[in-house]
Amino acid sequence: MADDTVHAETVHDDAVRDVAAHDETVQWISDRAHPLSVLDPEASYSDLLPLAGLVGDAQVVALGASSRQAHELAMASSGVIRQLVEELGFRSVALEAADTSGLGLDEYLRTGTGDPRALLSEARPFLRTEEILDTVRWMREFNRSHPDDQVRFAGTVPRPLRKPSGLDALAGIELSMAEDLIEWHERTGDKIVYWGGMVHTAKGDPRTISPSATPTAHRNAGGHLRERFGAGFVSIGLMFQHGRVPYPVPAPPPEFAETVLGDVGLPAYLLDLRGDAPERVRNWLGTPARTRLIGPHFHAETSADNFMAGGSLGEWFDAILHVREVTSARFLP
Repeated sequence: MADDTVHAETVHDDAVRDVAAHDETVQWISDRAHPLSVLDPEASYSDLLPLAGLVGDAQVVALGASSRQAHELAMASSGVIRQLVEELGFRSVALEAADTSGLGLDEYLRTGTGDPRALLSEARPFLRTEEILDTVRWMREFNRSHPDDQVRFAGTVPRPLRKPSGLDALAGIELSMAEDLIEWHERTGDKIVYWGGMVHTAKGDPRTISPSATPTAHRNAGGHLRERFGAGFVSIGLMFQHGRVPYPVPAPPPEFAETVLGDVGLPAYLLDLRGDAPERVRNWLGTPARTRLIGPHFHAETSADNFMAGGSLGEWFDAILHVREVTSARFLP
């Protein structure tokens, strides 16, 4: 009986500590978070001014979304891109998995030749959205106003796969993606925005992704870029708590990082994960985590099976851009 009492008291004490750690972490995030209004298409993006301190002298800034079908995450990415181009001198955008030259988008940015809506209709499905189209049109307008200082798409079309010894096909693809960006930077000297999926942009060394018949663990493009650029590579993770993309996505299970991020309650915010933090918060940032990955085959009843693991938030990202509720991207016909 005494043993049962001791066990019950231990469980109770652990629960109290967990609640206290959760509350302290949520409060720390609330105190440091920069609320964002970039979800408003009429916003001036002035609330993204903290990006200057976050980005510093970075040569590559990665914007990796947990879903590429969420309107609000795409709007937030567009706002960050505009800020990086207009205020911080970034001049190349690597649009992941897009053959921008073959589609004619490079020519459109330079000269205005072609209809960007028609050009994007030939892209991969998750790129055929009004949000991508709006960003492409903004890039063209920037170039029209700055003919001698234009922004362009980085040449990151996958080459024939080089499979170094010991790497499987997926690991080889990640390495190839990173090397394409590195070569583009060396050739042009441009500072680059890498706009893609979180599974590729996180500093995964290695990271595990699921769903999969067998969850796979390997180093990703972000891990290779961090090795090459060091602090000159900044990774921003774009996450959300719940919504539609376009199918319903419920709030995540308790063990997912987005549960704590969503408990802050702000509609949208930017959070720098670096710098001083209380011990409990450092433990949370450094503890192996799960974050959700929402692709085209997501099902709400198996929500917990869609994740990235194998690292912690503090290892994967320099900053988080979190949106509490998302709606579906606006897909082109």
